[in-house]
Amino acid sequence: MNRPTLPHTAAGPVKDKDGPGDEVTALARGLTVLRSIAAADAPLSNRELTELTGIPKPTVSRITATLVSAGFLFRLPESERFVLTSSVLELSNGFLRNFDIRARARPFLIELAERTALSVHLAVRDRLDMVVIDAIRPRSAVLVSRLEIGSRMNLSRTAVGRAYLSALTEPEREKLLIGLQAAEGDDWGHVSSRLISALRETAEQGFAIATGEWYNGLNAIASGFIGPSGERYAVNCGGSADQCPRDWLISRAAPALLECISKIVIEIGGAPGRRLDN
Repeated sequence: MNRPTLPHTAAGPVKDKDGPGDEVTALARGLTVLRSIAAADAPLSNRELTELTGIPKPTVSRITATLVSAGFLFRLPESERFVLTSSVLELSNGFLRNFDIRARARPFLIELAERTALSVHLAVRDRLDMVVIDAIRPRSAVLVSRLEIGSRMNLSRTAVGRAYLSALTEPEREKLLIGLQAAEGDDWGHVSSRLISALRETAEQGFAIATGEWYNGLNAIASGFIGPSGERYAVNCGGSADQCPRDWLISRAAPALLECISKIVIEIGGAPGRRLDN
């Protein structure tokens, strides 16, 4: 069985050498500004955006002025700070409207949530995070996850991220791990040792598990699958550590999760997540 390996690179930040050579810098910077504002807990000023993005302040000022004119940003009255407008929501709604996989997978996700009494999430990758595209809360649960559609989850430290990594081909996974190494910086040594062990476990069991690694007291199990066009997804099932200890997840939740994945794959014409030992 071929064990997963992590990329060998020199110490220090690593840059992705496969970036597009014809990138439009102004557009890339504009998207960076939008993402920074979307990720912030409060409205941001041009000065704060410059500090967050490293983009020169005069350029940031032109970008925000352009985005305000285009209707994607709103400058708060008597303030130098900006917030997103509903135009950004229209873009995300357009994405979700065309995401037929959600509608076709939802009955099986609901069934999984009710069988396990755990919160269930369908997720895809965006850069170095997993993004929730559907969230199901069981009717019987007292404590449920606060993750909503659009919430982001860590790729290295969560079950759903590890399930996604396991569903990739080896070259795809190696490239993504290089990006994760750059993002983690000095923490990579600790993160990588846990990640490599988790990926081996995923290969052996057919599902990923994480107990208290992303958030203390939160446990989850996940498995990936491949869509009909080769796109990768992952289904996450989790809750509080008291509600779903590790042994219970493995003995009770895992069979229900794998059955859910099997039903989704049959429904959409996809395939189970590619296991690392295949």
